[in-house]
Amino acid sequence: MRKICFILCLISGFVLNAQELNCTIKVNAAQVSQTNLQIFQTLERSLNDFVNKTRWTDKQYKTQERINCSMVINIRQYESDQFVADNIQVSASRPVYNSTYETPVFNHQDPDFSFRYLEFEPLVYNPNNFQSNLVSVITYYIYIILGVDADTFKLNGGQAYFKEAQKILNLAQQSGFSGWNQADSGVRTRFWLIDNLLSNTFKEYHTVMYNYHRIGLDSMAEDPKGAKQKIAGAIRLFDIMNNRRPNSFLIQTFFDAKSDEVQAIFSEGPTVNVVSTVETLNRIAPFFASKWEDIKY
Repeated sequence: MRKICFILCLISGFVLNAQELNCTIKVNAAQVSQTNLQIFQTLERSLNDFVNKTRWTDKQYKTQERINCSMVINIRQYESDQFVADNIQVSASRPVYNSTYETPVFNHQDPDFSFRYLEFEPLVYNPNNFQSNLVSVITYYIYIILGVDADTFKLNGGQAYFKEAQKILNLAQQSGFSGWNQADSGVRTRFWLIDNLLSNTFKEYHTVMYNYHRIGLDSMAEDPKGAKQKIAGAIRLFDIMNNRRPNSFLIQTFFDAKSDEVQAIFSEGPTVNVVSTVETLNRIAPFFASKWEDIKY
């Protein structure tokens, strides 16, 4: 009996101390003219170990609660210890209550990514110093993922994680690497992403994330029609934000992840009156107009 209790305690301890992320990182070196691809494989293994074996928060996660996410680094050029990537693609999802469905919550492509790396170099994150652009970019997106995920379970639940990402950005701004500063080219940089996530100008984004997922999707199994109405109401909140700042980065980021899902939700299942929702979608996300045309109502 004592042996059984001991085993149960071990299992319980394992569950309570599971890391936060179930992240797959892929280093794609197809564009690089190298006969020896060993360094890219080593880098890929090191990144996966770094992300999945590090505890990023003080919260307790059960194994089944780990956040499913992925990062794909598309390397264009490599010489000595210098790596230049076309981009890093970051995505994350979370389960929907009472279903086997995983809903995408974040899907973003960052085109400003270069870094230095020596094979077998240990990857270590120091929250007080900038040491590596590789580590800083990866860790920045880890906290973005944690924040976006938390926003879907609790209203404004991601703020603490977004502030951690902002700290990483502040430390990296003097590094000389692009993507960290306001003056860097483009409106979809790391600087503007975290600036928008923490700005009161875009506060409705966090409400939409919570209402859409926790109030809407998580009730889909019990009340499909009511859930669709709640999701429609959540989306219409973007109208307020769009009136204040048209064509915002965060609205684009939201629909980069959700456009297919939104189109499917309002084209299937119980019928609800979504005329005003489709009008809102065309107004706030015209870049996905072809998908909104496919919504049947």
